Amino acid sequence: MSNPVFVALDTPYLEDAVELAKKVKAHVGGVKLGLEFFSANGHHGVHEIAHLGLPIFLDLKLHDIPNTVAKAIQALNTLEPAVLTIHASGGRAMMEDAKAAAGHHTKVVGVTVLTSLDDHDLSRVGVPDDPHTQVERLADLARDAGLDGIVCSGREVKSAHKRWKDGFFVVPGLRPAGSKTGDQKRIVTPRQARDDGASLLVIGRPISRADDPAAAARAIEGTL
Repeated sequence: MSNPVFVALDTPYLEDAVELAKKVKAHVGGVKLGLEFFSANGHHGVHEIAHLGLPIFLDLKLHDIPNTVAKAIQALNTLEPAVLTIHASGGRAMMEDAKAAAGHHTKVVGVTVLTSLDDHDLSRVGVPDDPHTQVERLADLARDAGLDGIVCSGREVKSAHKRWKDGFFVVPGLRPAGSKTGDQKRIVTPRQARDDGASLLVIGRPISRADDPAAAARAIEGTL
């Protein structure tokens, strides 16, 4: 992947998403479409974005019983996403079935610990370990289940990469130096994440809410 930056098109408005993607197309490697976009626009919206010729990371974070997740992925295969997310906490059987159901050209990656969560948040939902330990545990489980990689914060990607040398690591919640953190709690810069082993960098607001999104994307590209 020559340019690992995927811009997050986090909007329910298809026209806005297309406009942003067109503006930054020359300076990103692909686009991320999440629940907000997909809930509003569905398959049609994904097809419209696909016409721009950029790889699509479909970030739906599927999490259900194994059969339901497998059937959902089969229904998504016509979209031919480059990357698709499921929750690693769904367990090994769910991850195995998800990978088996995906298209040959789709990387299936397991979400470990959301970048909006910290130690306190994990404790309140019954996870006694810190994010670092939980990410390592779920990374091992995802690898053993046959997934292509995981989603983790930049704080954990270095250790995850050491444990899984050929894994595919998606790092969201990135903020260029000087950017506002927003609702993210475990963040690093795009350059640091890349140096620590990230395969794909998801960047949203620092690009999408910039006065000049193309210039913002170009500046981030220049640091990698």
